[in-house]
Amino acid sequence: MQFLNKIISFLDIPVMYRLFFRLIGADVFRKVFATEYVMAQPSDRVLDIGCGPGDILNYLPAVNYTGFDISEKYIDAAKRRFGLRARFFCGDVANTMLEEENGTFDVVLATGVLHHLDDERAAKLLALAAHALKPRGSFFSYDGCFILEQTKLERWVLAHDRGKYIRPKDEFVRLARRHFTTVETYIRHDLVLVPYSTLIMRCAR
Repeated sequence: MQFLNKIISFLDIPVMYRLFFRLIGADVFRKVFATEYVMAQPSDRVLDIGCGPGDILNYLPAVNYTGFDISEKYIDAAKRRFGLRARFFCGDVANTMLEEENGTFDVVLATGVLHHLDDERAAKLLALAAHALKPRGSFFSYDGCFILEQTKLERWVLAHDRGKYIRPKDEFVRLARRHFTTVETYIRHDLVLVPYSTLIMRCAR
């Protein structure tokens, strides 16, 4: 357990974050997510909530990208790497407001974020996403989740995830349906090199 806690603390450092996720195959994961599910088009306006160091940009076309995260370290790293092709700022989902830009984004992302948030904060993220989208826009997320059809090892890995709010699939859907009329779900077990059940959601107003 102490070893796991040390790994978790290292993930606050952007270079260690990238190294860890590269080791578990997350680069392939992000590519699949971006190209098979999100499928953003050049010039789309994309809002990335909880963007981390902005690594999803490696797999997006020349979109008009805005990302924010609560971690100043992640945002500083994102600006150094992608600052010429994207806008980044530090913000907390609980109090970030985008009134002047509401209804202007084609795509909103929350990649591996919801399972770090309790129900109240998750609801604020989903409300922000819904208000930010154009009428025909889509919100995409992915998170670890509990389902009946998973191995004991998968459940153990999920139980020791850095995110403390991994939920059953139906709980994620319940939260999303409060803000979106359409909620499509996809379960993947093959996106990283460790046993892990991933819920991908595509939501529309």
